[in-house]
Amino acid sequence: MLDFSVTFVITIINIAVLTFILRKILFKPVTKFMADRARRIQESIEQSEKDKTQAKALLAQYDSLIKTAETEANTILNAAREHAKEEADKIIAEGRISADALMANARRQIEMERKAALAVFRKDAAVLVVAASSRLIGREIKNEDSRQYADMLLEEISSKGMGGN
Repeated sequence: MLDFSVTFVITIINIAVLTFILRKILFKPVTKFMADRARRIQESIEQSEKDKTQAKALLAQYDSLIKTAETEANTILNAAREHAKEEADKIIAEGRISADALMANARRQIEMERKAALAVFRKDAAVLVVAASSRLIGREIKNEDSRQYADMLLEEISSKGMGGN
């Protein structure tokens, strides 16, 4: 049947010693290595989660900064547009004032020239009236009479439309 020999006992003892030695030399370091590796992997995963959370926070902060910058840019652009419109309105108003002043000055100058031309016309007309009157009458009219007739004629011409403009 079963024969327990010394070889069988030695083999059992060898297996037990080998198991003890392998446990002390091989299994504990391998188990420790595997535990350290698992711990490092877990720490890497946790660090990755922290980095991911931090990246999301930075992204939100940058988005906020970009929105703030866009708002400020729009505010600056609107202010610049408003300022440009005010400047344009101011320049247009100054141009109108200047044009109105030039027109008023031109009207005054035209009125002065018209009055001067009317005065020259009156003198020339008076001379012509005196000359025509003296030819018609056939005698020379005195200087005082000629002036009186010329003034009356000019007044009548002026009142009827020549000088009424």
